[in-house]
Amino acid sequence: MSLSVVQGFTKSLAMTVLSEIGDKTFFAAAILAMRHPRRLVLSGCLAALIVMTILSVLVGWAAPNLISRKWTHHVTTLLFFGFGLWSLWDAFNEGEAEELAEVEAKLDADLKASTGTTKENNKVDDDLKKQRRPVITQFFSPIFLKAFSITFFGEWGDKSQLATIGLAADENPFGVVLGGILGQALCTTAAVLGGKSLAAQISERVVALSGGILFIVFGIQSFLSTVES
Repeated sequence: MSLSVVQGFTKSLAMTVLSEIGDKTFFAAAILAMRHPRRLVLSGCLAALIVMTILSVLVGWAAPNLISRKWTHHVTTLLFFGFGLWSLWDAFNEGEAEELAEVEAKLDADLKASTGTTKENNKVDDDLKKQRRPVITQFFSPIFLKAFSITFFGEWGDKSQLATIGLAADENPFGVVLGGILGQALCTTAAVLGGKSLAAQISERVVALSGGILFIVFGIQSFLSTVES
């Protein structure tokens, strides 16, 4: 395995773990896992994150082929510094449990809105469908789709997605994909297995501070590195 793949993998893994732990999608996975079968929540969240990671890396990989590598390198450096300062600002200006409470309130509101109208119909439908539904199609149940859509749209345009695009533009895309997927798998599995009790113990301030420092380190390293022709 080449040094560029290892470097891309390591950076992507570290960035993903520190970006995703304590993120809205992390809390959403933890709360959903308490209310629905864990395997469906885990598979839905992971599928969304893997698709998002691959799409982000493809965009980042294509950027230097459309724009000068020198410019994409400079933009990536600015992104790292910008995200670092953004994360540090979040660390010192947001409350400890704000994000968890916000996600839980939103999911509760969605649950109340949908439960009243669909409860009776779903009970009859579920009893009939369970007997004849193949195992493979169970993964495309409403729960799977709910976990997928909440995670996918929660990550769309998020800081971690933009950082992945920037990283893929500056590092080996294959290493970035592997590191990103492994990082997403570790964080999402921890959220689903640990549930809300684990999510509530995570200090959002410490995670944001660590992520901010990591982004700034990446920015310094990118600033000091030479641009490949």
